[in-house]
Amino acid sequence: MTRYNGSSMPAAMRILLCFALFAAISPYARAQEEDAVLLIAHPAFRDIDYRQAVLLAAPAPNGGHVGVILNRPTRRSLASLFPEHEPSKKVIEPVHYGGPFSRGALVALVKTTSAPGNGSVMLMKNLYMAFRVKTIDQIIETTPNEARYFVGYVGWRPGELRGEIDRGIWSVLSADVDVVFRKDMENLWEELLLQTRRIRADGGAGSDTPYAAALAGDFSKLILPAR
Repeated sequence: MTRYNGSSMPAAMRILLCFALFAAISPYARAQEEDAVLLIAHPAFRDIDYRQAVLLAAPAPNGGHVGVILNRPTRRSLASLFPEHEPSKKVIEPVHYGGPFSRGALVALVKTTSAPGNGSVMLMKNLYMAFRVKTIDQIIETTPNEARYFVGYVGWRPGELRGEIDRGIWSVLSADVDVVFRKDMENLWEELLLQTRRIRADGGAGSDTPYAAALAGDFSKLILPAR
């Protein structure tokens, strides 16, 4: 399992990195027409970032997707990463590794009925992703444990995720906020993989699972060796 081993960052660097992240994905920060989905990695996918990974992904207005890896908790607390930020000590859960894109910057998934501030993306009903430092600081200061904090994220160009699903890299399930904020992530991949296999065994009958929990295509050509 990938662990994030970054050291504490000065406040100025933290602000600079988060600003760069938001600038890179600011086209995403608009209302979405579709809900987020869960992506469950194929058992043969050996890339260090995505091996046995469960991702949350949502459509972006430019036709691409954005998301985070859900089941990569680190051993670091938010306070240990930002010791100069006193409110960070109120956050109980560890920081999670969200993905290889801008892994030096902090993002937050927030349970809320409305946008928590500028620089936030609505992933699904009552769930937003926040990128801007001021917005994340406000979340930490007001509702610190109604959010989960990640270093890095995952992004897809238009059509890229659809192609990965068609080639069998991911199985797809409808996203659920309770799964996103589940406390124990240790067996999440195994449990969701079994769920997708049951759906396929039932022929998808009675299921509203997006993409029919796709696991199709010639995946053997796409297997990456473990690093």
